[in-house]
Amino acid sequence: MLESYEIDLVDRTEVLRYLGYRGQDVTPELDARLDEEIDHCIRTSRPQASLRVFDVESRSQREDGTHVVHLAGSPLELAGESMREHLDSAVKVGAFAVTIGMGVERELRRLSLTNHLDQLLFDAAATALVERAADAAEASLIARAHEFGLFTNYRFSPGYGDLPMETQPPLLRELGGERLGITLSPTLLMTPTKSVTAVVGMFEQRQSSTRASCAHCPCHDFCKIRPTGRTCRG
Repeated sequence: MLESYEIDLVDRTEVLRYLGYRGQDVTPELDARLDEEIDHCIRTSRPQASLRVFDVESRSQREDGTHVVHLAGSPLELAGESMREHLDSAVKVGAFAVTIGMGVERELRRLSLTNHLDQLLFDAAATALVERAADAAEASLIARAHEFGLFTNYRFSPGYGDLPMETQPPLLRELGGERLGITLSPTLLMTPTKSVTAVVGMFEQRQSSTRASCAHCPCHDFCKIRPTGRTCRG
């Protein structure tokens, strides 16, 4: 399933955090340039995602002790202790790949050659923006789980914990990453660089990580359940 998102706002605090802000004074000039690059990034971006939901077929343990979660109808294997814990008792797994597009990638390259400060500001804005797009994709998977009468935990990406980066190629193949223009380098880094892949567990029982309230949920702005008068907490 392919989705496009209209994102016209990013959290300025998050952009500052990606810049390494720790309470330092920000000059009015720098403040204005930051706002300009945030707006520039939003206008340049084209947030899109590909999403799939898989049944959990089985769980096994390799000879070396590595735990593996097997997905029905897919060669994709989610290996490691992190996945054993993250998907413990999950009956389905949602997965997504999201990107904010090659236009952002080209602009990052151009700015790296022409204006280093603007490139830093634009890069931080792009990182915050792709995380917003990932929030939107996660919200869609939460809504799918709700349709199945299931609860979710939070997204988990290759490279987190001990989920190996080698998960990226089969994950992107299963999601049709090429439809989003996402490619992988020999070192398994994605292009466009402002792209995210992740998996979300879906469970028959509410999870301890289920958000306690809608107000502080990162998926709040993209929620498809709340407008119906319900919540993902049941």
